[in-house]
Amino acid sequence: MPADDETLKLMEILLTAELFNTHHNLDANDLTPECRNLFAVNGTTEVKRPLHVSEGMIRRSLGIDDACRKMEQTPVVTCEEFGQRIRLTTLEPAARWFLKRGGLHYIEKNPALAYFFEHFESTKVSYEKVRLENPPLEDTRVFLESKVAKILADDERLKSAMDLIILSAPEEVEQDFDDIVCTQEQHNIIRKIQVARKHREVLRRHRIHEVGKLLFVGPPGTGKTSLALALSRKLHLPLLEVRLSMITSQYLGETSKNIDRIFDLAKKMAPCILFIDEFDFVAKSRVADDHGAMKRAVNALLKNIDQVSLVRHGVLLIGATNHPQLLDEAAWRRFDEVVEFGLPDRDMRQSILEKVSSSMQCSFDLPGLADRTEGFSGADLRIMIKEALLSALMEHRETLTPEDVECGFLLVKNRNSIRAQNWLS
Repeated sequence: MPADDETLKLMEILLTAELFNTHHNLDANDLTPECRNLFAVNGTTEVKRPLHVSEGMIRRSLGIDDACRKMEQTPVVTCEEFGQRIRLTTLEPAARWFLKRGGLHYIEKNPALAYFFEHFESTKVSYEKVRLENPPLEDTRVFLESKVAKILADDERLKSAMDLIILSAPEEVEQDFDDIVCTQEQHNIIRKIQVARKHREVLRRHRIHEVGKLLFVGPPGTGKTSLALALSRKLHLPLLEVRLSMITSQYLGETSKNIDRIFDLAKKMAPCILFIDEFDFVAKSRVADDHGAMKRAVNALLKNIDQVSLVRHGVLLIGATNHPQLLDEAAWRRFDEVVEFGLPDRDMRQSILEKVSSSMQCSFDLPGLADRTEGFSGADLRIMIKEALLSALMEHRETLTPEDVECGFLLVKNRNSIRAQNWLS
């Protein structure tokens, strides 16, 4: 007979605690995010054993009242000291009870359980697969903030660098790699980065260090920033985003020092992604500005790029520019891979439109729309579908019609027409 959801959830927690206490090779990433929260595993992969379960913990974390009363008909559970301690009386009968009453769904999402049940009662579950699909603790904001706090406690100079970056934990990134339409070249380079990360020791042994410095080039709206963010999620790396124009315009006198500190912070945060947007600002500064502080800042940036490495330090460096023609040889040669982001061709436009509208009810011709949108960037296509949906919602509909899409199409055409005007002439 299946058990109710709350009883199964309570048994999952009790089994997780028992198995984690018994098998010391399990770590924080064998606990689900829910269990980490329940057992107060915050900011560190070191988990203090033994794990205990109480009625108060269950009430605070899961919102389940009277846990002991709910489990009183379960012969494999005992409550001690007025609910201050809830535990299993014996493991294997509890595991059989859990399986018989519908616990497989929980096992398939809980690595600690999968570790045990993989070889129990012929349960068809893969511990390796379940652990791989479990969100890592290192992806969380809590872990990231804990790491930052330790870094700043050791080196107060880096506090100024924190004011100049946007720091994102992988779990906070909305961009999913599977939702991005990439060219084959982009896929190949990403695969190369994955291989390099996996074989850092081999590369280091052969003194091959110049790997993992990417320059993303292409017009606005073609996905440079989106891909950098999506890589954060895919590679499980926090992302430090830097805009050069902000650093130089607000802190000119301290610019070179702050650039040094940003790179020092990235090395201490490693493994991570350091994403430098508006990289063409370097070229503009080298050509157009005679200010000594600016020249020192540019030199500091180029020097730091030389001294950071995916192989040595675990830092994946990504620069992005809309104006590659402005970069001189000194900037170009710092990057081992130049990744082009062009306007999408017809097939890519259709793929983008299919992904953007996949959750919507549509009654328009997607292939025909891909034909009509030559010259549109990926961002243009997303704006077009967004406007089409808003058009439908304004008429109390959720199904997108050709008329809705036409509204979005005309809006994007008008935006691009305005952008192309020369207001200074």
